[in-house]
Amino acid sequence: MWRDLLPIGRHPDTRGYRRYAWTAADAECRDWFRAQAEARGLVHELDRNGNQWAWLGDPAAGDAVVTGSHLDSVPDGGAFDGPLGVVSSFAALDELRARGVTFTRPLALVNFGDEEGARFGLACVGSRLTAGQLTVEQAHKLTDGDGITLPRAMEAAGHDPEAIGPDPERLARIGAFVELHVEQGRALDLSGDQVGIASAIWPHGRWRFDFRGEANHAGTTRLVDRRDPMLSYAETVLAARREARLAGAVATFGKISVEPNGVNAIPSLVRGWLDSRAADQDTLDTVVTGIEKAAREYAAAHGIDLDIVRESFTPVVEFDHALRDELARILGKDKGTDLKVPVLGTGAGHDAGILSGAIPTAMLFVRNPTGVSHSPAEFAAEDDCVAGVHALADVLEGLACR
Repeated sequence: MWRDLLPIGRHPDTRGYRRYAWTAADAECRDWFRAQAEARGLVHELDRNGNQWAWLGDPAAGDAVVTGSHLDSVPDGGAFDGPLGVVSSFAALDELRARGVTFTRPLALVNFGDEEGARFGLACVGSRLTAGQLTVEQAHKLTDGDGITLPRAMEAAGHDPEAIGPDPERLARIGAFVELHVEQGRALDLSGDQVGIASAIWPHGRWRFDFRGEANHAGTTRLVDRRDPMLSYAETVLAARREARLAGAVATFGKISVEPNGVNAIPSLVRGWLDSRAADQDTLDTVVTGIEKAAREYAAAHGIDLDIVRESFTPVVEFDHALRDELARILGKDKGTDLKVPVLGTGAGHDAGILSGAIPTAMLFVRNPTGVSHSPAEFAAEDDCVAGVHALADVLEGLACR
């Protein structure tokens, strides 16, 4: 499975992945998912929001156990973020069948659409729509860098954009969702464990900073006569690093747009996107407030106009405690204690976090020896991936079989 999926959407120069929502690469990934489902005799279903489901048992019976993740990527992303969870879900089903278990609850494998938000700027679009955390009106306004709206992109890919919206009936069928994911950090590597359980997702958000100055000639305009928004932006980037370091949080300006974007022109507009995350809400508020305050002071000093817009926000997500404890019991039973499996928080957002407000959700993490993610260098060793499959199979057996 891994070998078949590996070349899809891979850029020949960067060796990273560009599997963006509703593109040709996305379509290839969806074809792969459907082929894997049908090869196992599962019923493939595409829901109203473009998420793919593969069912074993009757979905209408309710109380289903669901596992899976996503197949899309960030720009030049790695091979493991998302796909490891989807591949592992099929492999775990194969393992359970090899064990000869009897399923007592329906089982579904899922590929959530547009989790990374690389094309339209909002993460977890498929799961947000399903859970009612993104309205139809908001979704229809999403636009990519080429001015193509989400509805237009979906229609071009053969999906009806008029069908999107909340799907409470589908969520009511699900009794538990368990998402396996490569760890995006080094906690498991430092502890020496192959697999861990997630406790919570840090609160996090995205803010857009628009610094507006005055375009002018780079060679003839005196420094004292300039209203250069790049200066205010650069100082704000440094302020973000300082505020995050002082608070024990993280803050990143990872995307920038410049107008007119000429080598010999002073910019008229510098637009930068801030991503910030922290272990708790108060800390995150402190960091972002500090960055905003510094940005406004720098802008005022250089005669720059500044607008700040919060584009998305996700509060702290505590995974279902009962389900989390059940996973710890299942995975710890062979170690003589229910507390052996490491439980750790994460600063990364996931579909499981979005769905946690509607259904019981939990996450398993597979060791990442470098901690690198959202990069072509992202990696997990094969034996750790296999350990993740066995752990997921154990969990699914404990929840859905006898």
